[in-house]
Amino acid sequence: MAQGKIMSAGNMAKAARKPHASAGWMSGGATRTPSAALGRQAVLLLAVQGMYAAAGALSGTFVPVYLWKASQSFALIGWFTLAQHLASGCAFWLAGAWTKRHDKMIALRAGLVCSALFYLSVLLLGNAASRWAAWLGALNGLAVGLFWLAYNVVYFEITEPESRDRFNGWAGLLGSLAGMTAPWLSGTFISLSGGIKGYRIVFTVSLAMFAAAAVLSFFLKRRRSDGTFAWSYGTSQLRQRGNPWRSAVPALAAQGLREGVYLFLLGLLVYFATGREQSLGNYTFWTSLTSLLSFWLAGRLLRPRFRRAAMLLGAASVSGMTAILLADVGYTALLIAGIGTALFMPLYVIPMTSAVFDLIGKTDEGVKRREELIVLRETGLIAGRVLGLVIYLSVVSQVQSTAALAWLLLAVGAAPLAGWLFIRRKLAG
Repeated sequence: MAQGKIMSAGNMAKAARKPHASAGWMSGGATRTPSAALGRQAVLLLAVQGMYAAAGALSGTFVPVYLWKASQSFALIGWFTLAQHLASGCAFWLAGAWTKRHDKMIALRAGLVCSALFYLSVLLLGNAASRWAAWLGALNGLAVGLFWLAYNVVYFEITEPESRDRFNGWAGLLGSLAGMTAPWLSGTFISLSGGIKGYRIVFTVSLAMFAAAAVLSFFLKRRRSDGTFAWSYGTSQLRQRGNPWRSAVPALAAQGLREGVYLFLLGLLVYFATGREQSLGNYTFWTSLTSLLSFWLAGRLLRPRFRRAAMLLGAASVSGMTAILLADVGYTALLIAGIGTALFMPLYVIPMTSAVFDLIGKTDEGVKRREELIVLRETGLIAGRVLGLVIYLSVVSQVQSTAALAWLLLAVGAAPLAGWLFIRRKLAG
């Protein structure tokens, strides 16, 4: 698969039951002792993911603000995000079928190219971008779906159960580092440049970084699968009584319910409260710094036997942090809530991610159908995000006060508790 030969599905499945799980069979079948160390391919994948995160953080944080300034509409931001998630869902299914038969790196690079095209389109449209918000959201969603499907399949193939918590810790750390520095630099630059000119320069830099990430991805080995994509495999798992995916998918949907609203609304409220891009940059700096330290510590210390307790603590803590906003939706309250959430979110995200990918590699059939199961995983997340956005659009169609938005954040912010309830029996410890 990686080094010029394709292993049969049966051999892959046998290898998955051995202690070296994924990485051993992806390196041409060589056995190895279970280890939490990361190999060269894992480090390269982290580098690509880090550059992707940096490019997205540099501009992605400010895209909702850019559209809001052009439209003065909370609903338009919701439609942009909804189109993004719907398109990403379709892209996941199509990319899943592609990667089952062809080189996964093509899908990953296509995602990077589409991300670059998204920012190029925003640059060319200028202030007219708000009139094309839904189409731009769909293009960005296509990019997201292509990239993350390929990324997740490759991640599964080059990591082992023993190394996944560490990989996820490093991935979170890099994402937090990008989220800490890139938006702060962008916010400062946009403020100093007087607005639209600054946005154009920042979007151009992101475009170049996505192109550079695509070049870096050529150092990752080609990875092919054999067999055909079973379109109904995911739904067949959900129809089977006692199948663990009947618990995992609702848990993922609960996670997505929160993400669908939080990923854009908190930043928009920060700008709404201050009217300054630099304030949004400062907000992301402090919250991402906290997240970086928390992901680093959790990635080093968290072990499978601690997942259940850690995830409950994380879910309860991030759910409670939003209550601060009921008293005030000013910058200080948003910053406190953001820092608190960043501190505890790794305790929720790392166990959830690791447990679901361990579930994929648990059986012979799961290894053989890893693309289908990763699509099923993303379907759960996207279904939750779409539901969250439908709730958001229902609220802002009736009222657009910050108090109403605070109550909305509190309601969807409690979803991780439901996620823990669904998946707790699948967690070690």
